[in-house]
Amino acid sequence: MKQSILLIFVLILVSCKNENQTKETETAQREIPQYTIEQFMDNESVGGGSFSHDNSKLLISSNKSGIYNAYTVSTQGGDYTPITASDSTSYFAQSFFPSDDRMLLSADGNGDEIDHIYLRDTTGTLTDLTPEKEAKSQFLDWTEDKQGFYYLSNKRDPKYFDVYKMDINTFKPSLVYQNNDGMNFSAISGDEQYIALSQSLNTNDSDLYLYNMQTKESTKINDQLSANSAQGFSKDNTTLYYTTDDGQEFSYLMAYDLSTKEKSIVVQKDWDVMGSGFTENGTYMVVYINEDGKNVIEVTETATKQPLDLPDFGQMSITSVSFSDDEKWMRLYVGGSNTPSDLYTYNIENKALHRITNVLNKDINIDDLVTAQVVRYKSFDGTVIPAIYYLPHQASKDHKVPAMVWVHGGPGGQTRQSYFSLLQYMVNHGYAVLAVNNRGSSGYGKTFYKMDDLNHGEKDLQDCVEGKNWLQTQPEIDADKIGIIGGSYGGYMTMAALTYTPEEFNVGVNLFGVTNWMRTLKSIPPYWESFRKSLYLELGDPYSADSVRLKRISPLFHTDKVTKPLMVLQGAQDPRVLQVESDEIVAGVRENGVPVEYVLFEDEGHGFVKKENQIEAYSKVVDFLDEYLKNPTKKMDGELPQADMEAVDDVNSQ
Repeated sequence: MKQSILLIFVLILVSCKNENQTKETETAQREIPQYTIEQFMDNESVGGGSFSHDNSKLLISSNKSGIYNAYTVSTQGGDYTPITASDSTSYFAQSFFPSDDRMLLSADGNGDEIDHIYLRDTTGTLTDLTPEKEAKSQFLDWTEDKQGFYYLSNKRDPKYFDVYKMDINTFKPSLVYQNNDGMNFSAISGDEQYIALSQSLNTNDSDLYLYNMQTKESTKINDQLSANSAQGFSKDNTTLYYTTDDGQEFSYLMAYDLSTKEKSIVVQKDWDVMGSGFTENGTYMVVYINEDGKNVIEVTETATKQPLDLPDFGQMSITSVSFSDDEKWMRLYVGGSNTPSDLYTYNIENKALHRITNVLNKDINIDDLVTAQVVRYKSFDGTVIPAIYYLPHQASKDHKVPAMVWVHGGPGGQTRQSYFSLLQYMVNHGYAVLAVNNRGSSGYGKTFYKMDDLNHGEKDLQDCVEGKNWLQTQPEIDADKIGIIGGSYGGYMTMAALTYTPEEFNVGVNLFGVTNWMRTLKSIPPYWESFRKSLYLELGDPYSADSVRLKRISPLFHTDKVTKPLMVLQGAQDPRVLQVESDEIVAGVRENGVPVEYVLFEDEGHGFVKKENQIEAYSKVVDFLDEYLKNPTKKMDGELPQADMEAVDDVNSQ
C-alpha cells in the first residue's frame, strides 16, 4: 500500500514537472511582443477608496487623465465622475465626509511635498482649508462625534508637527497637542483622553509614550531599546495597540491596558507585523504582515478571533483593505508583480464581489508580463541577500539577455513583490532585472536592517556587486552586459558603483540620487527635524568628524573614477535630493569624456508622477540601455563624444 501511494505521488510530481516545463517551453517558443512605453503607461493607477455616507459610491484618485485627479465611482462599478480636472497639480482623495457628500482632498506644489488639505463642497467648489504658504498639512482621521477631523501641521514651527482639530461646521481649527519636543504623533483615543507619541532614537529604534491630555503627563510604554509604533486605541478607549520588535528580530503586535498597564502579545509571525487597525465599530481587526516582500492581510472578527471569509483571487494578492462605517462593505486592492492593483468592493452580508477597475491596458496580454521570483544569494562575507528577480520570457541559455541590478530607495527601503511599470517595460524589452534588497533593507529582521549603519557605499555596495556576480552565473544572462540602476538612495548606490567599483558594471542609471552626503544631510527639509538625529546616527553627522567619511563616500568628489556610460534623471522641485546634486555629478563625469545623458523635469519632485514625464523618462532609460548595454557600438577609449544635456519642459508649456 505504501509503495502504491509513493508511486502515485512520484507520478503526480513528474506530471506537474512536465506540465510546468511544457508551459515554459510554450512561452519560450511563442514570440513575446514588445510593447511601447505608451502602452505600458496607458495602465491606470488608482488609489484611495473612501465610502460615501450611504455606501453608494467611492472617492478615489486616478491618473487616467495623465496626472492624478479625484473621482467618484459607484460601489458596484461603472463610469467615473470627475471631482477635479486639473492638468497641472495632482489631487489625491482623502475622505468623504461622514454624513454628506462633501469631500477632503490633498495636493502639493508639483512635488515640493508641501501638502495642503482641500474641501470640495457639494457645489464643486474647492477651498484650501490649510492655506499657510510654507506649512505642510496631513489629514489623520475623523473625530468620534464626526463633527471634525484631526490633522497635522507644522505652521507654528516648521520643524515640528502639531495636532489640530478642524470643525466641519465653521472650518476653524483648534490646537489639540502642541509638539515642543520633536515627538511624532501616532494615534489619539476616541475620547481625546490619550495621545500616543513616539520619539525617534535612530532609524530603527523609537520610544513610545502615552500622553494624558488632562494631566499632561507622559508614560513610556517600552522598557527596552526597540522599534515601537502605535497602531491605535480600542473602540472602548481601554487599550493601546502597538507594534514592537522588543527581544525579537521581527515586529509583533502588542496590547497595552491603559488602566492596569499590563502588556500582552496579540499577533506574532515569522515576519514583520507592519500594522493593524479596527473597523468603525470594532467588529473586525485588520493585520498587515510583510512576508518576504509581499503583503499578507488577515481580517478577523474581534469577538471570536475567527478569520473573515474573503474572496479567493488565485495568483493575485490582496494588498490593501478598508471598510465602510457600517461595516457592511469592504474595498480591496488586488494585484501582483505582473499586474497593477485593481480596486474591488465586497459586500460582507451577501458575499457579492464587484470589480471596479481594470487598470492593465487591454492591449497588453498579462501572460507576456513576468511574475517576479524571490531569490537569495550569499554576499562577500556570507551574509544571505534576498532579491526579487525578473527574467524575460524570451531568455534562455541559447538566447542570453543583458541584465540590470535595481537598488531601492532609503536607506532602509525594500523592493517588494509588486508591480512597477519601468521594470516590466525593461523586462519586456529584453533586460533581466535583479532587485537587490541589500543589507540595511527593511523586512528581514532588525539585525539585517542595522548592518549598513555607518558603512553606506561600502558593504551594501558589495552586496550589489555580488548580485551582479550572481547574475553572471545564470545561464540565461549575458555576463558581459550588466548595469546598475536605482532611485533616491538607489541612485546614490548607482553612482557609488560607477565611482568606487568602476569595472564591475557596464552602465549606470541614476534617478534623483544623492551624490554629496554632506550637502544632503545639511539640507534636510525642516519638517524632518524629528528624524534628523536618527539619520545622523545611521549615516554620519556632517557637522562632526564624520564629515571626513561622508566626503569619502560621496561620488561627487570622485567623478574622475567614472569610466562607464551614465544616465541621470532629476525633478527640479525635489526637496530631498536637490537638483544641484544631479547638475554637478553630470558636469563632473562629463569632464572624463564619458557619455552622460541628463533628463530634467521642471514640474516634478522626488519621483515622477505625471504620465507624460514618466513616458519620457522610462523610454529614455531603455533607449540609453539599448545603445550602451544591449548593442554598444562604441568602445570606451577616452574619445567618446559627450551626450547633449536634455531637459523636459513643464508639461503645460508643451
